[in-house]
Amino acid sequence: MEPENTAKETVLITGGGGYFGFRLGCAIYQKGVDVILFDVMKPLQTVPEGIKFRQGDVCCLSEVEEALKDVICVFHIASYGMSGREQLNRKLIEDVNVKGTENVIQACKSTGVSSLVYTSTYNVIFGGQIIENGDESLPYLPLHLHPDHYSRTKSLAEMKVLEANGAELGNGKGVLRTCALRPAGIYGPGEQRHLPRIVSYIERGLFKFVYGDPLSLVEFVHVDNLVQAHILASEALKANNKHIAAGQAYFISDGRPVNNFEFFRPLVEGLGYKFPTCRLPLSLVYFFAFLTEIVHFLVGHVYNFQPLLTRTEVYKTGVTHYFSMEKARKELGYEPQQYSLNEVVEWFKSQGCGAKPRKYTIMDLVRDGALLLLLIVVMVSWFPSAVTFSL
Repeated sequence: MEPENTAKETVLITGGGGYFGFRLGCAIYQKGVDVILFDVMKPLQTVPEGIKFRQGDVCCLSEVEEALKDVICVFHIASYGMSGREQLNRKLIEDVNVKGTENVIQACKSTGVSSLVYTSTYNVIFGGQIIENGDESLPYLPLHLHPDHYSRTKSLAEMKVLEANGAELGNGKGVLRTCALRPAGIYGPGEQRHLPRIVSYIERGLFKFVYGDPLSLVEFVHVDNLVQAHILASEALKANNKHIAAGQAYFISDGRPVNNFEFFRPLVEGLGYKFPTCRLPLSLVYFFAFLTEIVHFLVGHVYNFQPLLTRTEVYKTGVTHYFSMEKARKELGYEPQQYSLNEVVEWFKSQGCGAKPRKYTIMDLVRDGALLLLLIVVMVSWFPSAVTFSL
């Protein structure tokens, strides 16, 4: 990312305290651009000298406007409700994902920010239907068909960002150029949202089965490939690149469709655990997730437990959906590098994770018995509905 003029550029990253935002900020700063990380929470890592951290909330317009003074480009990454029990907090999801995005757009226009790159999601298109090598010509999933609030609000937010492309800036110095990147599931060493939860299930002995068609395919994106895509997208909004990305959306992944559980096999076995051989029907697991969400709805205000799986997580991991990278390659120059899970395995080992010699205890017996009983109850409840559906 080379500055277009003699004045040094400044970019701001909402959600800059998170795993991806922090990594993106460090990469941009290394290219000689000033970086402001904007987040409600401070980064877990030490902020490198030269990078600024500004604590603030995208839900507060005045805080966003104050942070955007003298900024030339915003990477809007901040979101809420992607996985686990977060998916069930509808109000906060709406506030951050929709209202927060509206605030970022308004602040860009009022302060004269010329570029806005929005981090979206596959879920604006995908809602449980099979998609093979889809592209950006596919329509948005109708809002009422989204089974989770996160996906619906991310879809609304992306629409607002792309509709804002070409809006007049308040300082009379041009227009706002916007684009959206739709990444697959992010992985990499130190990732804090998905991988620790998966590893905790493995270490607690809860990873006892896989589900769905073994030939189903999904996609992932390494954090550094996603960093590359965001930097390229910001460049493609500039005049010297004829604003080619303005108003556009792009799917971003490693470009290697893979079965979800086979993707994680190196992680499971690399940490010294046995990979499950039991495979359950997708509809059974979806039914279990549905029951779990009902229980959370009833008791979540008293005990906000972490669901083992949500319905959205079931179809995202068990239903084939992958997309072409052709548009991103052609218009952004995106070329994903190839990575493995080896560095992820080593990172978790450095955190003390991994199989350790231990005896099978009474508590293990109680846990496994409870899991088996729960599975039997769910199967007994699910079987009549499954037979009825097949008829």
